[in-house]
Amino acid sequence: MKILLVEDDLVSLELLRGILKGLGHDCAEARDGAQAWRRFQEAEFDAVLSDWRMPGMDGLELCRLVRSHPKETYTYFILVTASGGRENLEKGIEAGVDDFLEKPFEPGVLRVRLTVASRISSLHRRTALAEERASFLEEQARSRTSFQGLVGKSPAMQEVFRRIRLAAQGEARVLISGESGTGKELAARAIQALSPRKEGPFLAINCGAIPDPLLESELFGHAKGSFTGATRDKAGLLEAADGGSLFLDEIGDVSAGMQLKLLRFLEDGEVRRVGEHDSRRSDVRVVSATNRDLGALVASGAIRQDFFYRIRVFEIALPPVRARKEDIPLLARHFLEALAGGPGGSAKRLSPEALHGMLDHPWPGNVRELRNAIEHALVVQEGPTIRLEDLPVEIRRPGGPDWILPARSAKAPAGRLEPGRIQEALKEAGGNRNLAARKLGVSRVTLWKWLKRYRLGT
Repeated sequence: MKILLVEDDLVSLELLRGILKGLGHDCAEARDGAQAWRRFQEAEFDAVLSDWRMPGMDGLELCRLVRSHPKETYTYFILVTASGGRENLEKGIEAGVDDFLEKPFEPGVLRVRLTVASRISSLHRRTALAEERASFLEEQARSRTSFQGLVGKSPAMQEVFRRIRLAAQGEARVLISGESGTGKELAARAIQALSPRKEGPFLAINCGAIPDPLLESELFGHAKGSFTGATRDKAGLLEAADGGSLFLDEIGDVSAGMQLKLLRFLEDGEVRRVGEHDSRRSDVRVVSATNRDLGALVASGAIRQDFFYRIRVFEIALPPVRARKEDIPLLARHFLEALAGGPGGSAKRLSPEALHGMLDHPWPGNVRELRNAIEHALVVQEGPTIRLEDLPVEIRRPGGPDWILPARSAKAPAGRLEPGRIQEALKEAGGNRNLAARKLGVSRVTLWKWLKRYRLGT
């Protein structure tokens, strides 16, 4: 056992050194508390055998420092004192002292105490190693199922993780496809985080939520006086994202005219602000996303073929939740931890009935809807277990409103519900569209499209 011997009296130091070496222990020495503290920080010790009364830093203060050291796995601390006394013992215990030796003591007593110290110190170190190993294995398990905020152990998600890593290695433009709520922006952020552009900006814009004139200004910027309200020069996102990435969400909703403008930038990297004649160059990686079938939109003429091939050099398709049901328990646990405060989700868990209800649900809103369901359950549940009745009505009432799974159509927003269900959600939300969208597990923009299509709430 490696022992740090701390004694200011030279005669006592030599005597103890001889005893410790005679018992077969490796011994390092210090003549006061300050020197002992320096040596403790430089090496690891199984035990410290320290006198209490010393000039400057005494043994009690040394023990407090040892216990506060961030790298201290566990060092058995024996305090040598000329007088015990209840008050002194209590002070020592509060400081973290493990054992006391009263002077004078026999070598046999010291041998017994050090044998106990060796066993306890060894036990603590084995426990620390076991905990470290368990943490390592847990982290390994998490790394196989969690990737830059995306969660899944299914083959489909493992393929998504693989393609994200491939995309991050190069500069090719990426198209991320998938239904609403599958995590397309998370995938785009993962590409940026793993790429050489990780220190650069990551900017995002929803192309389907902004009318063309405003979208052009947002992307390309504008000169002062170029239109009403343009009171100053403004750089667009294509300039602001220089050195980083620009995420163009809902790229399938971009008009033919805007496609032409973007196509020019994609070909030569030049940005021309609205109202200006000169161009600027910008080094931006464009990552696009859509919840629509762009192939069908190309066939119908809504998307230019050359534009389609420019934005889709490399494609990553995110699967819907209903196609990877083995990931539902993982996703539920992930959101429990995120929303209920740390690993274990504050000891909250799903009842078997609740989990079965989630597995049977088609999840038209995908991961976003699942997160909202967990958040809803945490608001209404009592106790550590989330029951089926704590989940939103559409999950606990599979025979209730008919859900229409997302349809990939060139003429309608991807992911639709019957008008009655949309009206029901609006009524439950008191007319608040943001809250209604959360109840439906879709984005505010998707809800706006449904309202427009069915002429609801307008």
